Amino acid sequence: MSEADELEAKELEAIAERYARRAQTGAPDRYSLLRPEVWQMLQERQRALLKVLAKRPGSVADWRLTEVGCGAGGNLLEMLRVGFSPSNLSGIELLPERYEQARELLPTSVTLTLGNAAEAAIAPASQDLVLQSTVFSSILSDQVQAAVAQSMWRWLKPAGAILWYDFIVDNPRNPDVRGVPLGRVRDLFPSARIHWQRLTLAPPLARIVCRVHPCAYSLFNSIPWLRTHVLAVIEKP
Repeated sequence: MSEADELEAKELEAIAERYARRAQTGAPDRYSLLRPEVWQMLQERQRALLKVLAKRPGSVADWRLTEVGCGAGGNLLEMLRVGFSPSNLSGIELLPERYEQARELLPTSVTLTLGNAAEAAIAPASQDLVLQSTVFSSILSDQVQAAVAQSMWRWLKPAGAILWYDFIVDNPRNPDVRGVPLGRVRDLFPSARIHWQRLTLAPPLARIVCRVHPCAYSLFNSIPWLRTHVLAVIEKP
């Protein structure tokens, strides 16, 4: 094994350890849809993503989409509701327990792969869309980020797009993640056309203001510099 391969393997192990630590130390209901800040964040992202998809040419039933870091399958389930054919959807997940949750949730015709996305056996130029949601902010190695990004780009058809949702600022209270600013996104995809918009009130602030009243989310989220995430459409020429 080369030195680069060893570094990549160590980072993948570290990602699994960080997720396990997060699950043990975080509040069990922090991401529950019953929390007002969580459902408002989700609905904001859903509205923005639907507007992006509505502008793309072709029929949603014909599009092929792969999600990197599909977790327990929630985003792929959303895509089914949008109108994607199950046989045109696939997901890749590094963590076995999340993979098993996704396999239980999703139809068997949705293809799921357990392992490293950079090594996934997806044919070049076979995907209309590739989705990643808060995956790259959990990868602390530049090398692993670049390897996954290269694979995502290789899978895309010409005129296809990566749908990217992630935060752009560091969380000083959480050393297990790091922001992925737009400059880094451009470095990862130097040949792409990138359209982006800021979304999502900073989650720590959102949790505080929603304790006062759920409507406070919209009030504070109207201030652009308080939004910490970006939804980007990264288009392949």
